[in-house]
Amino acid sequence: MKKLILASTSTLHQGEYLGYLLDELKNHFKGINTITFIPYARPGGVSHEGYTEKAAAAFEKIGIQVKGLHEYADLAAGIQEAEAFFTGGGNTFLLLKQLYKDNQIQALKEKIESGTPYLGCSAGSNIAGISISTTNDMPITYPPSFDALGVIPMNINPHYLDPIIGSTHMGETRETRINEFHTLNAQPVIGLREGSWLEVKGQEIYLRGPLSAPWFTPGNAIVEIPTGEEITHTRM
Repeated sequence: MKKLILASTSTLHQGEYLGYLLDELKNHFKGINTITFIPYARPGGVSHEGYTEKAAAAFEKIGIQVKGLHEYADLAAGIQEAEAFFTGGGNTFLLLKQLYKDNQIQALKEKIESGTPYLGCSAGSNIAGISISTTNDMPITYPPSFDALGVIPMNINPHYLDPIIGSTHMGETRETRINEFHTLNAQPVIGLREGSWLEVKGQEIYLRGPLSAPWFTPGNAIVEIPTGEEITHTRM
């Protein structure tokens, strides 16, 4: 049974890294000794080693060790031996390109679908969707495909921002950009506001956190999904 947490962000304003999620993660990773961290998104250009150290410091607070996927001489073994996964945020294009380069997309997908617990934040959440085409990131590099893991039947737009009424300085809003996406693509998109996440249990997907989330489908008005609600296939 699939078991995922897909968060909009790793860090709330002035909070500690993963701090707002730690109570949830204690339960999500119950019985797990070591998490395999995928550091490829490299926020701000941080090294794989530096990013892994940051993740390790957070998980140390709940008694879980972290090992970076890049530390394995055999990456395929690193995927197959993993008790659980965490993919951090950063640049989604860079993250997906590295996974394709390492030829680990299918192996990671199969491990997640077989029930290996997974945590994604921002870019790490983006790659759980059908494609990365609704990321907010700059395309600083080019993966061979925008197709992602597809372990959930939708796309995510992390860090979703609502239009500010009366603002003349926002340019294109997230709503506008997602509507543009739907002129050429059919999959639904959920906008995750900061502090929100998706909890996936098998085929069930729940919205968690304090806020509702906008749900976009082609040709339809936006639907606000209340927190705690299951996002059923009837919406899709």
